[in-house]
Amino acid sequence: MIYTVTLNPAVDYVADCGKIELGAVNRLSGGEIFFGGKGINVSLVLRELDIPSKALGFIAGFTGEAIEKGITEKGIDTGFVHLESGFSRINIKLRCGLPTETELNGQGPHISQEKTEELFSRFDKLKEGDTLVLAGSIPASLSADIYEKILAYLQEKNIRAVVDASGNLLMNVLKYRPFLVKPNNIELGEIFGCIIDTPEKAAEYAFKIKEMGAVNVLVSMAEQGAVLVDESGKVHISKAYSGTVKNTVGAGDSMVAGFIAGYEKGGYEYALKLGTACGGATAFSEGLATAADIYALLGEN
Repeated sequence: MIYTVTLNPAVDYVADCGKIELGAVNRLSGGEIFFGGKGINVSLVLRELDIPSKALGFIAGFTGEAIEKGITEKGIDTGFVHLESGFSRINIKLRCGLPTETELNGQGPHISQEKTEELFSRFDKLKEGDTLVLAGSIPASLSADIYEKILAYLQEKNIRAVVDASGNLLMNVLKYRPFLVKPNNIELGEIFGCIIDTPEKAAEYAFKIKEMGAVNVLVSMAEQGAVLVDESGKVHISKAYSGTVKNTVGAGDSMVAGFIAGYEKGGYEYALKLGTACGGATAFSEGLATAADIYALLGEN
């Protein structure tokens, strides 16, 4: 079974507008609502690939209810911890005719120690061979080492941990030998204080992460595709698929989902190929990748 953890889920409101004028009434020309969070995105793309998963995390208030209802209706099993006060955050993403979006991200509700322990009790159901995906930001009310604490709690269960994080969040979990980590080339470069702009350089520094404890290291590189250093030390390079980029939100999460699904169905070569297709299909869409878009890209190779 695959479990995804989203500690700080959100209702994402993506709005289209013209020029924004501060201090005035601005009219939106359109908008869409998505139920987001990196772990949730992984579950949603896994569902497109007919791979079941269970989404865990914290939700609160009317927005939390909407998140749970929205993803349940999409066929995702959930095991969220319900908080007693506050509401799950709302993120506003403004598309104002510019190449990049302007984002206004909410803070999220307070999470008590009691509710944190309730989440940890959910992990007691995991068993050997299960996969746990830790992805996304850490709410301000949780300790910055929460990912470490989760993996320490589970280290005797022999699960496959997948961590999509950057900086210290990533580095501090390596001692628990996660099955897969997925930094992008910019995040990887920030860790080592260098610029990683070629697949060869990505592989070089992926080996360093592997030496620190990661079993497999997957580096996403946007238009340059992706690089995988697998558990045996073999380097796999996947070129990016061709298409018009419409959206970058969730592309990395989609790659993680595709890799997990590909690994479930085949070896590392197929995992990387499917992961790259899933990431590309999301990048070429307004929202997350659909099965039709993913398999259309796969058919190109």
